[in-house]
Amino acid sequence: MLERRTPHHDDLIDHLVRTTALQRGEAARVVLDVLAYFDETAEDYVRRRHRELQSGGLTNPAIFEQIMAELPHRAVAPPELSLRQLRRMVYG
Repeated sequence: MLERRTPHHDDLIDHLVRTTALQRGEAARVVLDVLAYFDETAEDYVRRRHRELQSGGLTNPAIFEQIMAELPHRAVAPPELSLRQLRRMVYG
């Protein structure tokens, strides 16, 4: 995954190494993990959270209500989605 790193990420990695106890490899992994988190599309987020919440024993009505409550708090919030739109993302 380190192949995605670009020079402007090197600057951030250097900063993390200077200002934290992270080693360079650990700092690079943190940067790439954060970037991947923010690159996740709304559809990918809905599908991932549905799987996570379902594996935690929640039922679909509770799952979709929770996802609807979480979406506006994402770093780049998608437009408001209806329960029907959320279900279509998961089930097609």
